[in-house]
Amino acid sequence: MPQETAVYTHGHHESVLRSHTWRTAANSAGYLLGSLKPHMRILDIGCGPGTITADLAALVPEGQVTGLEYAPEVLAQARATAAARGLDNVGFAVGDVHALDYPDDTFCVVHAHQVLQHVGDPVQALREMRRVTKPGGIVAVRDSDYSAMTWYPEVAGMTDWQRLYLRVARANGGEPDAGRRLHAWARQAGFAPEAVTATAGTWCYRTPAERSWWSELWADRTVSSSYARIAVDGGHATPEELDRVSRAWRAWGAEEDGWFAVLHGEILCRV
Repeated sequence: MPQETAVYTHGHHESVLRSHTWRTAANSAGYLLGSLKPHMRILDIGCGPGTITADLAALVPEGQVTGLEYAPEVLAQARATAAARGLDNVGFAVGDVHALDYPDDTFCVVHAHQVLQHVGDPVQALREMRRVTKPGGIVAVRDSDYSAMTWYPEVAGMTDWQRLYLRVARANGGEPDAGRRLHAWARQAGFAPEAVTATAGTWCYRTPAERSWWSELWADRTVSSSYARIAVDGGHATPEELDRVSRAWRAWGAEEDGWFAVLHGEILCRV
């Protein structure tokens, strides 16, 4: 079976987990929530620290949720998240979305948030997600689109950040503009066009607290995470250039009129 060939651009530095632990089912999977029923069995692929996974488990109290993660080191935090909420219908496992270790027709819902942009073969990933979903079930995927991210005001260095991120992510084997491609990848994976509902969702950071949080985590990620090491080792940027980009993020975050929007593509695929 195919295996993962891409390198995960972000890694699990504290600045990355600062963002991931903010995510909830409400702010990151709202397009799916109306389709959930209490008895459902759900596979949450790329679960990371488990905040969305725990929310899904709380929403299906008569069902079962499995959080799957390619990087085992983050699962201790995911288990702690579920334990802190007293959830007994959730478990976690290590696995590769390109070759899921589950029989055909196992889950009612297979969900992946911010995963397909980082994998080497997103179409194969969707084929596997479809394979392990029961007839009548749902494959639900949401991914951001980096070229479509936009902000105000235009602080010097912010466009450099966007261009650099696109280069690094693609050099790692991923597709940072995954959001706009999800519906096309679903068709290539064998879903009938009429079985796919394609929508878009956003995150928006505008208040002083939101700007501070979003700008600081990206400023830190730019110089301290796996992304920084990969950018330098791959010849995409020097440490000095990364430092300038980091300072640009902080300058944008200090702008009284600062506003940043993250566009996501979303698909609900009926099996």
